[in-house]
Amino acid sequence: MRQKSALIFGYNDYTFEIEKNISAYYKNIYIFRLGEYSELKEQNNYKIHSFDLSDNWDDLSTIVDIDDCVAFCVLEDMAENIFLTISLRDSFKDLTIVALAEDKESTDKLTLAGATRVIPTTQTTANIIVEMLEKPIVTEVLHNILYEKSDLKIAQIVVDNNNFFDGKYPADIDWSREHGIIVISIVHDDMSSEFIYASKEKHHIIKSGDIFVVVGYEQDIKDFEKLIGSRL
Repeated sequence: MRQKSALIFGYNDYTFEIEKNISAYYKNIYIFRLGEYSELKEQNNYKIHSFDLSDNWDDLSTIVDIDDCVAFCVLEDMAENIFLTISLRDSFKDLTIVALAEDKESTDKLTLAGATRVIPTTQTTANIIVEMLEKPIVTEVLHNILYEKSDLKIAQIVVDNNNFFDGKYPADIDWSREHGIIVISIVHDDMSSEFIYASKEKHHIIKSGDIFVVVGYEQDIKDFEKLIGSRL
């Protein structure tokens, strides 16, 4: 059963992309900005609350039913994001916490801090997620990956062995049948990205250094990684 309320801690581009794309799933959405602000305006019809990392969260318990919430920790400073996760977990043992991480190190730390789900968000992945969320059917899939107890994972795999593809184009490969995964996008060495279904990408020969953004089950992703390269 989905929670009725969502708490988003952070005030940045991630905040409002998340808010925009979970509004259909949660009855109440609360956005919290770190620090004290004399003028907190409403954006997208949501009041922006302030909070402090030293908060003991007593006030939060009076606003929402914690047992019926999911919290998103999206502070851009990873040390603060980790501290926030620790604080929320210490106060609310059963709270569902989704935290954004910038690399494997912060992913590990956020997991240890008590996050229920940790999502790596390098800038390229962030851009891809934003674009994906514009497609309704993918939004539903992504929601299940990010916010529910799904076994599906999102990963970035670097192509080290382009000989494996033997000069093929992405459109030439049945990714699901041959490898048990879905390739969403390809990130090039200049860090530009294209959806796998884009006309430009259909005519791009796969080469070493390309990064595949894939969705699949963990074992299938590991098997694919062994064939072509390494995971970011």
